[in-house]
Amino acid sequence: MNDQEFPSEEVLQARLTELRQDHADFDAAIQALALSPLPDMMLIARLKRKKLALKDEIARLEDMLTPDIIA
Repeated sequence: MNDQEFPSEEVLQARLTELRQDHADFDAAIQALALSPLPDMMLIARLKRKKLALKDEIARLEDMLTPDIIA
């Protein structure tokens, strides 16, 4: 395997930290919008889709960082 094919563990961890922060930011934004007197439901729906995409990316990176265990 070529080392350039896969990012290092440190790069993956840094990206994972960044994605988790973005996910938390989207959650806070969604909650703030939902509490407004006239919430923009279209904007909330778009933010929720982006938040879900981040969750999927977080899960993918976590899988990459978890070593395979041969039973």
